[in-house]
Amino acid sequence: MSAGEITVFKDAGVHLGEEMKGGKITVEGNAGSWLGAMMKNGTIEVKGNAGDYVGAAYRGSVKGMRGGTITIQGNAGNELGYHMRKGMIKVHGNTAQFAGLHMKNGLIHIMGSSRGRVGAEMTGGKIIIEGALTEVLPTFLIDSIKPKVKADGNEIAGPFYVFIGDSVGEGEGKLYVSKPMNTHLKFYEQFL
Repeated sequence: MSAGEITVFKDAGVHLGEEMKGGKITVEGNAGSWLGAMMKNGTIEVKGNAGDYVGAAYRGSVKGMRGGTITIQGNAGNELGYHMRKGMIKVHGNTAQFAGLHMKNGLIHIMGSSRGRVGAEMTGGKIIIEGALTEVLPTFLIDSIKPKVKADGNEIAGPFYVFIGDSVGEGEGKLYVSKPMNTHLKFYEQFL
């Protein structure tokens, strides 16, 4: 798809918006896995939940989402933004594990909670988690505490712990984690 508009009034299956180059897709229900896989531009909005590998690269490829915007009003599954290179993914609910795995650039904004392993082997980009995060990978280093963070032209009130990583690949990605929602991360403050 490179232009135009599609509305799905119920649930959608797998691979919706695959390699999309423009236009808009709206799903009134839930969407399956590989939503917006390897997408280059355009807009996808899901009013319900989405499966695994949203905005991801296919197995064997290293080029995930390269532009555009994906918004999910509900929850999303594993490996959200796998090998993401550009663009924005916003999840109003919660995500499963490995959001931002191998991420190179772009923005992942999780308004809910995440089950962990966020940003594994990321080298660039920004991940914001407004809810709870079970753990921060030990290969991320705490950098600072910020009172707010910018996302898609808006300011999100914090404060946020800011971590840099993943040091496994000498990454410079930024992970913003809500301080009030993650009191179990307070011990990191001794390293500031």
